[in-house]
Amino acid sequence: MIKKVLIANRGEIAVRIIRACREMGIETVAVYSEADREALHAKLADEAVCIGPAASSESYLSMDRIISAAVNTSSDAIHPGFGFLSENSRFAKLCEKCGIAFVGPDSKVIASLGNKQEARNTMIRAGVPVIPGSSKPIYDVEAGAAEAEKIGYPVMIKAALGGGGKGMRVADNAKTFKQSFLTAQNEAQRAFGDSMMYLEHFVRHPRHIEFQILGDSFGNVVHLGERDCSIQRNHQKMIEESPSVALCDELREKMGEAAIKAAKAAGYKNAGTIEFLLEKSGDFYFMEMNTRIQVEHPVTEWVTGIDLIKEQIRIAAGEKLSFTQEDIRLNGHAIECRINAENPEKGFRPSPGMITDLHLPGGKGVRIDTAVYTGYTIPPYYDSMIAKLIVWAKDRPEAIRKMQSVLGEVIIEGVDTNINYQYEILSNPDFIDGNVDIDFIENRERQKTGKKSI
Repeated sequence: MIKKVLIANRGEIAVRIIRACREMGIETVAVYSEADREALHAKLADEAVCIGPAASSESYLSMDRIISAAVNTSSDAIHPGFGFLSENSRFAKLCEKCGIAFVGPDSKVIASLGNKQEARNTMIRAGVPVIPGSSKPIYDVEAGAAEAEKIGYPVMIKAALGGGGKGMRVADNAKTFKQSFLTAQNEAQRAFGDSMMYLEHFVRHPRHIEFQILGDSFGNVVHLGERDCSIQRNHQKMIEESPSVALCDELREKMGEAAIKAAKAAGYKNAGTIEFLLEKSGDFYFMEMNTRIQVEHPVTEWVTGIDLIKEQIRIAAGEKLSFTQEDIRLNGHAIECRINAENPEKGFRPSPGMITDLHLPGGKGVRIDTAVYTGYTIPPYYDSMIAKLIVWAKDRPEAIRKMQSVLGEVIIEGVDTNINYQYEILSNPDFIDGNVDIDFIENRERQKTGKKSI
């Protein structure tokens, strides 16, 4: 049994995990940096341990300090949330060596799926559709250029280790390849400490569709439907919804089966996400697998009624899934908007500072995941996301109207936010009609500036 969980994270996801643990009768331990001394997660947990200075490298990314905090508080398990160490195979292995349950897949699975090239090869062997791309790691521009000619332009250049949109560039032809490759590789080296790259054919104007999966230690794997994450800027998701208007029942079943096949091929257990690119033709391709809980997990919880954090903890405790694929039904429609402390009018510049006034709406079918409060000072050291607004309704049109209403009620004074920007997207005729793809934001910005859309 898991009786005490240490949450190796901060912000709204740490608060979310604490609440789930409370409902399960599990004690919690929060870790916090000096900059987060007054953070909500540090106040809500049963115990709280300061693990270092504001810099993530000396606190939330310090494996030794987090493991020490877990040992000193006699924690049975560590939940990594998302970001920070959540997909770090070395950290998961340290937990295993110390006899601490890691709430996620085992270290070997994280390592194999974290390497995009290895993950891709695993999917090919399993018969999961993949985008045509390189089969070996690429370290130098000459080898990359030769591989790009084989694949066919345009190509996407990606860091083999990493994510979050870093270390990624598109080369439309041989003339632009060298500069694009070197720029992406330098960025990957700075962000992830690794210069290994891989290439794949660049699919133009697809949708970003991801499937939530759960797997236990007994070989049972289910999917919980899809999330449409096509509204994104610089590869960072902004609005997510479930189900997707682009999927009919037949395509949903086909993609769901591919997601389960992918998870089983990797020997996966716990919660994970299989991400696909979907073309208008209905063809889809495996993109990557995220070996953690996702920021957008609440929309899946709304439409399935399944608490993903609780399921993660139960699986980590060695329990078998209590439901089968046939038990899962998608009900209604859910939408999530990420609220960031940033100024869209000034290039989405981060806006740290004190929240002087705060009002968050409620009501039936409204959920707010946040860790901010009136008087809280948003530190400048971490991600700018400060809240997630999630709504549920019986269908998509009503869910859109509900989200518009919710966005109109939110009051956050003292810092800039992207609330108005989100409202504009929700009011866009193309969004309302479901006519979107991953280039929606880029094309919208081009239209505003008068530049020609691609």
